[in-house]
Amino acid sequence: MLAVLLAVYIFNFIDRIIIGILAPLIKADLHLTDTQLGLLGGTAFALLYTALGIPIGWLADRTGRVWIITLALSLWSLLTAACGVAQGFRQLFLARLGVGIGEAGGVAPAYSLLADYFPPQQRARALGVYAFGIPIGSAAGLVLGGLLASRLDWRMTFVVVGMAGLLFVPLLRLTVREPVRGGFDSATPAAAPPLGEVVRRLAGKRAFWGLSLAAASSSIAGYGILFWMPSFLLQSYHFTLAEVSVFLGAIILVGGMAGVWLGAALTDHFGTRHRSAFALVPALALLLAVPCYAFGVLVRPPGWGLAVFALPVALGLAWLGPVTAAIQHLVPPGMRTLASSVFLFINNLIGLGLGSLLIGALSDHFRARYGPSALGYAILAVLGCYLLSSALFALSSQSVRRDWEG
Repeated sequence: MLAVLLAVYIFNFIDRIIIGILAPLIKADLHLTDTQLGLLGGTAFALLYTALGIPIGWLADRTGRVWIITLALSLWSLLTAACGVAQGFRQLFLARLGVGIGEAGGVAPAYSLLADYFPPQQRARALGVYAFGIPIGSAAGLVLGGLLASRLDWRMTFVVVGMAGLLFVPLLRLTVREPVRGGFDSATPAAAPPLGEVVRRLAGKRAFWGLSLAAASSSIAGYGILFWMPSFLLQSYHFTLAEVSVFLGAIILVGGMAGVWLGAALTDHFGTRHRSAFALVPALALLLAVPCYAFGVLVRPPGWGLAVFALPVALGLAWLGPVTAAIQHLVPPGMRTLASSVFLFINNLIGLGLGSLLIGALSDHFRARYGPSALGYAILAVLGCYLLSSALFALSSQSVRRDWEG
């Protein structure tokens, strides 16, 4: 079950991230600015992705979560393929909106399923394994996108990747079963409470809002850098698109998986005795990520020295297992999908919606002064979001301990 959900999440991120490696080709073909590329990279996707996440989460707490994920996978795969036939910025923007509609039903129901398949002392690691979908999917999106675009073009790349996702629809539907809600947390199945009760419960959880805002601030930098790093490397080094895609994909795969697992394992180890570890581990990791990213952007090490980016990639993703597990523990089992949907709404509306757009707008703004180096300075500017995130996680550590359910 975990392997199949992980495979679906990998396609979630392939279809979400692949536009980053294709951005230089799309920019040249459709004559777009960096700001327009930023809108396509995050904002277009995030608008309906975030808006529909909460009602889908409410529905998933009351109906079959597996069916919702199955329909979501079908929809976002078809609309990823549709990106390949867009003839201009507006059409591509609308297609990316559609991808966001599909992916709105893919993540929060899976969080809830995992919480019902694994006992509390294993949840951070289980959700950490599920979060491997982010580095694996991001790396696969970069590598597949770069290699396919080098041999075909950016349009056929969207079509091929979108159609590949449809192959997993029957596998998901036939292998993943609906578990008992709250089976590891209560002797009786958990019933979904009214929406008003969920809102009241979350409103009183300082830890929920602190973790959500901290994760959102981190995602501004994380999503933004992930989208723009291929363009930065192509501008800064004499690499081909295929070389950048393979090299950057390897860095994200190795560094990302190591960071996700380390953050989850440390939290499961210390979190049984100290609930504050669910916030302090991410706080420390993001604080350390800032100088590591700054070194890579400013020094620009040659050749294989670019592997220096693997460390900040790892540190930047270490929050995923601890935070997604903590959200499951801050509310009763019958509220988990909806609580996860609210968390994802905040995280993606702010992080995914603003990350690539902010760097793109800053790059256009800095271009008159810094010329070809403008994109690098824009990336440096958003590292301040990691510092803000680290501070918010640290401030949330005590409220996590107070607000823990049960």
